[in-house]
Amino acid sequence: MSTGELPGRGERVADWFDGRLGIHTLGRKYLRKVFPDHWSFLLGEICLYSFVVLILTGVYLTLFFHPSMNEVTYHGSYVPLNGVRMSEAYASTLDISFDVRGGLLMRQVHHWAALVFIAGMLTHMMRHFFTGSFRKPREVNWVFGWSLLLLALFEGLFGYSLPDDLLSGTGMRFVNGALLSVPVVGTYLSMFLFGGEYPGHDIVARFYSLHILVIPGIMAALVVAHLILVVYHKHTQFAGPGRTERNVVGTPFMPVYLAKAGGFFFLVFGALALMAAVASINPVWSYGPYRADQVSTGAQPDWYLGFAEGLVRIMPGWEITLWGHTLVLGVLIPIVVFPLLLVLIGVYPFVEARVTGDKGEHHLLYRPRNRPVRTGIGAAWISLYLVLLAGGGNDIVATRLHLSINTVTWAIRVAVLVVPVAVFVVTRRICLGLQLQDRERVLHGRETGVIKRLPHGEYIEVHEPLSQAQLHTLTAHQRPGELVRHEPRGNPR
Repeated sequence: MSTGELPGRGERVADWFDGRLGIHTLGRKYLRKVFPDHWSFLLGEICLYSFVVLILTGVYLTLFFHPSMNEVTYHGSYVPLNGVRMSEAYASTLDISFDVRGGLLMRQVHHWAALVFIAGMLTHMMRHFFTGSFRKPREVNWVFGWSLLLLALFEGLFGYSLPDDLLSGTGMRFVNGALLSVPVVGTYLSMFLFGGEYPGHDIVARFYSLHILVIPGIMAALVVAHLILVVYHKHTQFAGPGRTERNVVGTPFMPVYLAKAGGFFFLVFGALALMAAVASINPVWSYGPYRADQVSTGAQPDWYLGFAEGLVRIMPGWEITLWGHTLVLGVLIPIVVFPLLLVLIGVYPFVEARVTGDKGEHHLLYRPRNRPVRTGIGAAWISLYLVLLAGGGNDIVATRLHLSINTVTWAIRVAVLVVPVAVFVVTRRICLGLQLQDRERVLHGRETGVIKRLPHGEYIEVHEPLSQAQLHTLTAHQRPGELVRHEPRGNPR
């Protein structure tokens, strides 16, 4: 601006806000913040954008859904159920699906976004686990992310139960059985949750309040806190030339990263809309309204809670009687193990720091092969999750493979004990083997496939030396003592 020229209106508005909120100072500090560029970092963005889609579609659905268990007679567009008595919740779900313009699409986008959101969070969390980004100073942020995953599991359960159809009602019967198995207070917990004898008249209204208000509010606060800590701690990055514990190599947030993030949001939204348009999910009209004396054949929960049901299905029907009280161990033990499996992965960063005595700050990521024990533990945890997920559908597995359900159940019982141990051992050995392969590449270079004959007649393969960038990537980590102890003497370390 030349001398004497008056500032424009936009500049005056910007100066007004900057004088009161410090926007210019904050923008100068954070809008040019550098973010590293790696495909795995997009997993967190998929979670965030799916959450945004969930909020948008959820707001639309709340305009038409009636969270009431009062019985009405259905008279709508879906002719097979005309004249059938059902709850207002189920009737309004049918109206959304068949009578509200775009209602079925919004329902399916909402449901697909929920599945992608939880899948993205689980994958995102395991990416942090395998690369070690949970180490100091990010332990609190790991707990925030783990809490988001735990809340999302229950948020999905509550939303899945709102339509009051026969499939979701079967899931509620499962929840009621789990509550009743709790010693001493189980009956009181069931009466409190359902508002009386099962199924009661209040469960849909209560779940509705939790689903649209309480849990989303807590999750939104955790998401904001999670992102603030990401910015505060600076982003982690993989080892490479020019990358140290004190810097970040990448692109600035404004305008490069912001433009890429905005484009990726619309890609995620478009992918969710495409899935909802071509792939039907949760067709509640096929199941019919819930009746306490009926059970949906082949009832399966959404995949993220399948492992919890698998725990119950493979557990023997043990019961014991103590002081006049019957303990249903076949249900009680699984509902205790269910949160323990999640807690195990949640507290791991603190356990590892204590066992290894690591108190330093870390901003560079490890390749999973360079931490074989941690990688083995993570792979074993995932294998246990998948085995239990198969257990949650043991009836479907048995009918599809034409096997006895008892055979499938016993196979999964054995697999729960054997598979995680085997996966840990195999994964750890694979990681150590990959480290030895990296060591050979560092010492002798890359195999070229070119065969050369020496003057005395011997044939050898020509190796090409690695570039400095490749050498840096392969050697920028602390080596485990196991490999160092078994190195031949005289070899460089």
